Amino acid sequence: MLTNQDRTHNVQQLLRVIYGVVPIVAGIDKFFNLLTDWAKYINSTVQSVLPFSATTFMHVAGVIEIVAGLIVLSRFSAFGGYIVSAWLALIAVSLVLSGHYLDVAVRDLVMSAGAYSLAVLSSQERTAASYQEAAGTPSLVS
Repeated sequence: MLTNQDRTHNVQQLLRVIYGVVPIVAGIDKFFNLLTDWAKYINSTVQSVLPFSATTFMHVAGVIEIVAGLIVLSRFSAFGGYIVSAWLALIAVSLVLSGHYLDVAVRDLVMSAGAYSLAVLSSQERTAASYQEAAGTPSLVS
């Protein structure tokens, strides 16, 4: 029978995989535009002040997403969760301010809350593991 700690760990691991892999895939796609034409999501105000093309901006965003996903998949998943959460919230705010793609903005806000949940669960799990190590008992965190 699974304990609450086991269930919490399983949820945390599922979120870790989701919020690690999805930003990596989206980041890679910023270079290939197979899923969508990412440049169309750039707020026109932001685009007007960019010192480079929208494509270059998307490539930079892609690199940031790839790095954030890798951090989530690393032992620093709590930190990575906060990065992904903030990134998604900023994207949502930009979309709302543009007045376009409000459905995507809502989705990104929900995903931001999920990434925040990952960060909190990962942080709590790491704290619990520290206490268990101090007490000399094995932990779920590797």
